[in-house]
Amino acid sequence: MSDQEKILFLKGKKFLFRVEASSSSSDYAKYEELRNEIWGFPEDNLPGTRNMMCENYFHEGSSLFIAVYAEAMDGSVRQDPEHLAGFSYGFVGVKDKSVAFKSLDNLWFYSQYTGVKPGFQGHGLGIMIKEYQREILRDVFGVSTVTCTYDPLTGVNAFRNIHHFGMEVLEYRAAVYGEYGGLLNRLDVPTDRFFMSWDLRKQAERPAYRLGALLDAGHQAIQAEYSSLPGKTGTVELEVVKNVNLEMSSEVLLVRIPLDYYLMLRETEVADPAIRRIPVEWRMSTRMAYQGLFAKGYKVIDFQKVDGPRPRNFYVLKRSFE
Repeated sequence: MSDQEKILFLKGKKFLFRVEASSSSSDYAKYEELRNEIWGFPEDNLPGTRNMMCENYFHEGSSLFIAVYAEAMDGSVRQDPEHLAGFSYGFVGVKDKSVAFKSLDNLWFYSQYTGVKPGFQGHGLGIMIKEYQREILRDVFGVSTVTCTYDPLTGVNAFRNIHHFGMEVLEYRAAVYGEYGGLLNRLDVPTDRFFMSWDLRKQAERPAYRLGALLDAGHQAIQAEYSSLPGKTGTVELEVVKNVNLEMSSEVLLVRIPLDYYLMLRETEVADPAIRRIPVEWRMSTRMAYQGLFAKGYKVIDFQKVDGPRPRNFYVLKRSFE
């Protein structure tokens, strides 16, 4: 096994994590096929296979492709599209355009895609792909900063990026990708994103705060309630925004997001405009909250899920007086 391969056992199943180094353009078709299977939006395609091969760091470019293969029924690991369980793709860029590539410290890696095939979601592959990406970028590329964007309404990404890896929110970007559909987005919901920075040299820090006390004191910038609603597949319990309050003076406060935003997108894709607008209301309410609170000096310091009969997701924000 090469230095750019690793076997991991997750939930009793064997997976091969491997850096793509092929010089055959046909070997890159699987990444576009899996991207479309996960996102379901053909219009947002990766470059052609020849271009992907050429831009690969191990060929002539600065991109990194990571493939994850799941073991076959006989226990072997086959490196073919059928057993491709996940992937990531990104490329080296520069922070300060006036410095460009003249300084190594000015380089960062933009992680554009990290995806897991639906049948393998829940195995922890998303986190392990990023862990493996960190190893390669740090040890092979010599890059110490990763940037990415993600939808701030998605709790699974917030937990991974904010809580597990301790990434920093640099910006809130409103409607950054224009109209974006598919399985994980909807054309009528603006494509707002957090722009993130991940320092590969640091371990995630767990800031001190008391989540229970914040909840008891009502230090919530967004309040929501579960409601039984007629969804696309039948009656469904969804969270509906009830109030946005940006006038609190608490040093630490909470911003709530839906427990399962992807489920919400699917279930509200109906003709009734009041139901269909629920995720749009979440988008506009949270946009108002983040833009307003960031302007006041608040920063995201953590993300937490509150368990119970009706679980809830919260970002934790703290005001900086610097």
